[in-house]
Amino acid sequence: MKVGIIGAGSVGSATAFALIMRGVARKIVLIDMNEKKAQAEAMDIAHAAPFAYANKIKAGTYKDLEGCEIVIVTAGANQKPGETRIDLLGRNVKIFESIIPEIVKAAPNTTLIITSNPADIMTEVALKLSGFPKERVIGSGTVLDTSRFRTLLGYHLGVSPQSIHANVLGEHGDSEVLAWSNGDAGSVQIEELARMIGKPFTPEVKAKIDDCVRNAAYQIIEGKGATYYGIAGALCRICQAISNNEYAILTVSSHHEDVEGVKNVCVSLPSVVGKRGIHSIIYPKLSDSESHDLKLSAQKIKEYSEEALQQISQK
Repeated sequence: MKVGIIGAGSVGSATAFALIMRGVARKIVLIDMNEKKAQAEAMDIAHAAPFAYANKIKAGTYKDLEGCEIVIVTAGANQKPGETRIDLLGRNVKIFESIIPEIVKAAPNTTLIITSNPADIMTEVALKLSGFPKERVIGSGTVLDTSRFRTLLGYHLGVSPQSIHANVLGEHGDSEVLAWSNGDAGSVQIEELARMIGKPFTPEVKAKIDDCVRNAAYQIIEGKGATYYGIAGALCRICQAISNNEYAILTVSSHHEDVEGVKNVCVSLPSVVGKRGIHSIIYPKLSDSESHDLKLSAQKIKEYSEEALQQISQK
């Protein structure tokens, strides 16, 4: 599989490295406004390839995206300490207006994966600018948030996170919804399992897990300036599902006609991902409070998406 990555910053280069070392992509094209940066990253990663797979990576231009099955967009303004993902909106819309048409011109049949923040809104922007069917415009969504949630649940329960099925829904951001009610491990609901083994999820424990999931990015940014390994792993997993036509269920972000009464909005829901992009959506059964919170999350995204799309229409 040939993959293009727009943006050779921390996220783009870490994603390229993950794709090479996992053997997910056979060829990678790395594109950045700073050509020397892209060339240096591609060269460095290429030197690691012989330790993994006989895969190739090079720096290139938009013309080199021809034949790419997937193009990942990581380019955008960086989130600064104390800055929310929404604060990035205006700057990143302008960046997308220059990037997306070039991708479409070079690779009209590709699947777009958007991870630039705010990810859900930028997915909507990419959908508008590309004119692609909604199945082929995918946001990284809450795939990483879900991984964070499952990791913390696994630590508490003493089981592998890979054996836990629990999702984060809605916005990849402050209004995201941790779906406790339908999470399970070994076919047992996670809160019931916790009681069975003598490790109940007390209100204090749940609050701590919620805080760690919801604010992980802020903590990482404060400590080292940026997050990139986690999201690189998430992007690699999405690409793997597409490459292998896995029909894997992942909490990616995409355009939905109705989410808890909110019309035409991009949010994360469990989605079946394969060769054609998003094959279908699995709408989860939620508690009343989770449904309420998901509606609020969708409303928030809808409000900012309309603002972003209005910026585009005024051009």
